[in-house]
Amino acid sequence: MSKLKLNDKRITNGWCMYDWANSVYSLTITTAVFPIYFESVTTSDDGSKLVAFLGWQLPNTVLYSYALSLSFLLTAMMLPLLTGIADYTGKKKTFLKFFAYLGASACAAMFFFEGSNIEFGILMVILASIGYSGGLVFYDAYLPEIVTADRFDQLSAKGYSLGYIGSVILLILNLLMIQEPGMFGLQEGSLPARISFLTVAIWWAGFAQITFARLPTNPFNKTKTDHWFKKGYRELKAVYGQIKELPNLKRYVLAYFFFNAGVQAVMYLASLFGAKELQLPTDALIKIVLIIQLVAIGGAYLFANISKRRGNIYSLMVMIIIWVAVCVMAFFVANEGQFYGLAIMVGLIMGGIQSLSRSTYSKLIPGHTEDHASFFSFYDVTFNVSIVVGTLAYGTIEWLTGSMRYSALGLSFFFIVGLLLVRKVKVKAV
Repeated sequence: MSKLKLNDKRITNGWCMYDWANSVYSLTITTAVFPIYFESVTTSDDGSKLVAFLGWQLPNTVLYSYALSLSFLLTAMMLPLLTGIADYTGKKKTFLKFFAYLGASACAAMFFFEGSNIEFGILMVILASIGYSGGLVFYDAYLPEIVTADRFDQLSAKGYSLGYIGSVILLILNLLMIQEPGMFGLQEGSLPARISFLTVAIWWAGFAQITFARLPTNPFNKTKTDHWFKKGYRELKAVYGQIKELPNLKRYVLAYFFFNAGVQAVMYLASLFGAKELQLPTDALIKIVLIIQLVAIGGAYLFANISKRRGNIYSLMVMIIIWVAVCVMAFFVANEGQFYGLAIMVGLIMGGIQSLSRSTYSKLIPGHTEDHASFFSFYDVTFNVSIVVGTLAYGTIEWLTGSMRYSALGLSFFFIVGLLLVRKVKVKAV
């Protein structure tokens, strides 16, 4: 077992700093600036939203949602084997660094995307997404290795909250640059937005250095490196064999698959919904995104405290019910004021459900295991495949119906199924 001292503030704060570092990607690239920029530079002068991509003619927002789906599918395919190798060799931090630098580099390269080079832009979207989601499995796997189980909920909430705060700080700075370029000696146009993609890369790679410096390199002192590919596969196979004997864990992961598909689709495509269905201006969309992030800080701690009093499953069920209401209300939302109200609801439950999903899974992992990366690969593969399904469903429903409203309503199915499944999960009190 690990010789590492648990609940060490220097280490836990360093772990949280990776949320601070990589969440700027989640906000600026996937939610606020890049989707709006992408929609703008791929809309023709006559207002057409169709784009030519590898011989296909697709609506720009459909292409974007499909690109995200592909990125998460590729991540889901590669992560299981990589986590088996990481557990066998003790190189979780090495893999975390690789994906962090991959994601940051792709964000920096987005500076060169100007609309006409659509294939290049989509490739960078895919690589940045792989870097972000690929790193999460190795990052998350540290949680049960650095604190005792009674602190999982609070530390997970702290990480997400720092992520929301850091991403809001950088977004506000970028918004000043985009809306008031003269203050920074820049001309109006696409350059300020493209520079914002560079700032994400610098922030992500820069603050990640704190995490890399403080997290243990090899907490279980594993020194084996021979036949790492074959042994990594065997490590993964052994962990999946254990999972088969843990029906409660399997039940939770299945529930997580469904409700996370809905959560992530809303997060990734909400700004496009506001732009396309309500014709909201960019400044209104940005304000809505900021509201969601700020409210999410309180939401993460609120539902962590509710789970402390009433249990993780009760807290998750309350949030999922609210998510169903959000999907139904999105179908009927008619103006900017109503969309603001919806944003507040989303923010309240977004922080809570992301934080508690991670900590609940940590509580269901066998306490004696040293193979946390492989166990979390099961969780993160589910995370990625659920996003594939959620974004594909969202994009396909929009394509078939011509409206994102039906896409939002369709997401309620995922939440309802997730609710029915998660209510049967039992989590031991700690």
